[in-house]
Amino acid sequence: MIALGGIIGSGYFLGSGYVIGKAGPASVLAYLLGGLIVYAVMVCLGELAVARPISGSFISYTRDYISPAWACGVGWCYWLTWVTYVPSEMIAAGIIMNGFFPTVSAMWWAVLFGLAITVINLSRVSLFGELEFWLALIKIAALIMFCGLAIMIFFGALGGGFLGTSVLLSSGGFAPDGYWVVLLTMVIILVNFQGSEIIGLAAAESQEPAKTIPATVRQVTVRIIALYIIPMLLLVTIFPWDKASLENSVFAAALSSYGLEWAGAIFSFVVLTAAISCSNSGLYGCTRAMYALAQEGMAPAWLGRLNRQGVPQNATALSIGVCWLGVVLYTFDQQQSIYTYLLALSGFTGAIAWISICWSQYNFRKQLSPDEVKALKYKAPLFPYVTQLGIWVQIACLVFVAFTEELRISLYFGVPLLILPIVIYRWSAMRKQQVTDH
Repeated sequence: MIALGGIIGSGYFLGSGYVIGKAGPASVLAYLLGGLIVYAVMVCLGELAVARPISGSFISYTRDYISPAWACGVGWCYWLTWVTYVPSEMIAAGIIMNGFFPTVSAMWWAVLFGLAITVINLSRVSLFGELEFWLALIKIAALIMFCGLAIMIFFGALGGGFLGTSVLLSSGGFAPDGYWVVLLTMVIILVNFQGSEIIGLAAAESQEPAKTIPATVRQVTVRIIALYIIPMLLLVTIFPWDKASLENSVFAAALSSYGLEWAGAIFSFVVLTAAISCSNSGLYGCTRAMYALAQEGMAPAWLGRLNRQGVPQNATALSIGVCWLGVVLYTFDQQQSIYTYLLALSGFTGAIAWISICWSQYNFRKQLSPDEVKALKYKAPLFPYVTQLGIWVQIACLVFVAFTEELRISLYFGVPLLILPIVIYRWSAMRKQQVTDH
């Protein structure tokens, strides 16, 4: 419950407005494609995790089956995924609270939530961990509630008569701007699914990964369909796509448009809990990624030091500091574009990490003899097709980002942060080699 609810962030409840506004009802196809990518990543990670169980980050696989230099770049990218995701959640919470209290700027709400999350992570408040179950339950219950109300609206039991395809195919049809726009929005959608790889790693750390990994892959796949794709399909059948925006939760707007303001208010509250929940788990992800880099010798050693409680406080402090940079940028430019930029950058860096997981599994399988392949306790199905699907669809999505003006900025920041650590790592390795030779 906690793991599943943890990947349902405000990016889904709030950021879906951007996706629907761009792709129209065809956004359902984008979420289906996103689900396929998650499946590919999960089965690839599952095969690696069962064959070579590790504790912590997937960077070890990237180092061993691609290259140490690439692992360094991907590791820093993965850290960037989380340090851009967390401020986007804080800003989302600010936008929602501004809807409740318009006299208080969304900026100040974002700062307030940033302070709250900072205190929670620095003090290691145990109460929040206990609340995670209930926060996840709230999000899942809200989506079930939405599905029930949307079905009643669709069949005319609420809000008027039977809708049929009157909303779904209005304002330009199912794909008003063409099907190619689906790929343009994928980088935002991938943000919604980030965290799935942590579920896979957690299952790999269990006592019997050969049993838990296949079950985890099935559960995540089924639940993504149930909690992401079905609500999205119902949403576009009851709410005109050209009314979707980032100003508030598109789910809340849909219900409010049928006179269900109380349900809309509940959904706004749910977005708020999603933002708080995922900000906290996202900061944990930041610290975990940075600590793993330090342990692998790909980040300064002082970032891998633990305090008396066993917490990597230096990695935590650095991650919190960079997260605050995103919130500070929002104070200078309070337009919704900053929120979109952060989501896009998080999507880009997350996609690089997922591509690397699939690539690592591809190289791992290629190194095995036929007998060794038969001996694998868990195999990614339909190799190499599922693996290559996970790689090339994500590469295509990143290529399309270059043609989207409001998302292109993610490349300006993301590509250098991928390449720079690789260059520094190679330069450092060369220096060490020269010292050894002399």
